[in-house]
Amino acid sequence: MTDKKPIEKLTYEQAFEELEKVVASLEDEQKSLEDSLALFERGQTLSQHCAKLLNDAELKVQQLTEEGELEPFEE
Repeated sequence: MTDKKPIEKLTYEQAFEELEKVVASLEDEQKSLEDSLALFERGQTLSQHCAKLLNDAELKVQQLTEEGELEPFEE
């Protein structure tokens, strides 16, 4: 977690890996309240980013299966 790349630049795999590290770090009871809150906030943002990427992938798959070809979709 030392490399705090902007979340919107992370791939799903990168974001999920960092989210797992955040969860593991939060389970460490030696963290201060301030550090725990910062980790929690980063984890929430990572979780939302992962959900968005999954939703986008699902929309793309639906477009492929319903129409037989890939169509761009608006964000």
